[in-house]
Amino acid sequence: MKYSENAINILVTKSFKGVGSAWIIRNRVWEKSIFEIISILKMDTKYTRQIDVDTFEKLKGTLIQKLNDVKGFNIGLTAIGDPEFPRIRGSVKKSEQPVFLYYRGDLSLLKDTNRNVSVIGLLTPDREIELIEREVVSELVKCGVTIVSGLALGCDTIAHKQVLDSNGKTIAILPSPVNRILPKVNSELADKIVRKGGLLISEYFEIASDKFELLRRYKARDRLQAMYSDCIILTASYSRNNLGNDSGSRIAMQYALKYSIQRAVIYDQSENLNNPKYGLNKQLTSDQSDITIINRSNLADSIKKILE
Repeated sequence: MKYSENAINILVTKSFKGVGSAWIIRNRVWEKSIFEIISILKMDTKYTRQIDVDTFEKLKGTLIQKLNDVKGFNIGLTAIGDPEFPRIRGSVKKSEQPVFLYYRGDLSLLKDTNRNVSVIGLLTPDREIELIEREVVSELVKCGVTIVSGLALGCDTIAHKQVLDSNGKTIAILPSPVNRILPKVNSELADKIVRKGGLLISEYFEIASDKFELLRRYKARDRLQAMYSDCIILTASYSRNNLGNDSGSRIAMQYALKYSIQRAVIYDQSENLNNPKYGLNKQLTSDQSDITIINRSNLADSIKKILE
């Protein structure tokens, strides 16, 4: 596995209780020596007696061994402070920013000079939803856009596959390690994304310990889709109902709003009004006037607006 000394220091530091992304960023850990990191840890965290140079070095050795045990996937690890670590888009508070990423493929696709658009949606699109999504993605690729999605079933898979069919570049943001793909059925698609010059990224080295952790990871993945995109497009999704059922699409759109990332939805009132799979699209267009609406009648103009 490819990694820097800085990345190892960041991961070890974050392993101490009381240390999160905000702590790492606030203390600019990437600029500090191990002795300086330990000094700050002793002042700020609970377990001061356990933090010394020997402890830190032993943790580094254990981590490096685990990383080096992964063979055959050409995985990289990058952390804040590394020259290639990607800058986020939008306005994101420190506690929600990533401070390290595992990756396979072309990390430069995340540069903030690259035009990235996230395309998301539900797991069970109908044929018409698939057709309009493919049209939108195809047009975006023609404009040189890199498509970001989450490699989930349904709309995510459609987006990634259409990019590859259009000879474009796509980024998959995962809730699992980059060498242990979820869902497993998309493992071959993940490999193809990398072979075709795309990118897989994740904040995770190991699989989730239980379903509750996995749910938290899906939500964390949704935030990354927003902060690494210039715009996020909702293909189709059910609206949140009074039973508490929710969707990752709504969460991702909410993060985009929070981070001041441009948002768009595919929606044609004359055709989609009574289709419950467009429930969230309908709700967002009704409630929020700053959302770009995409449909076949305005496809060229709406994409031009997104890319302005």
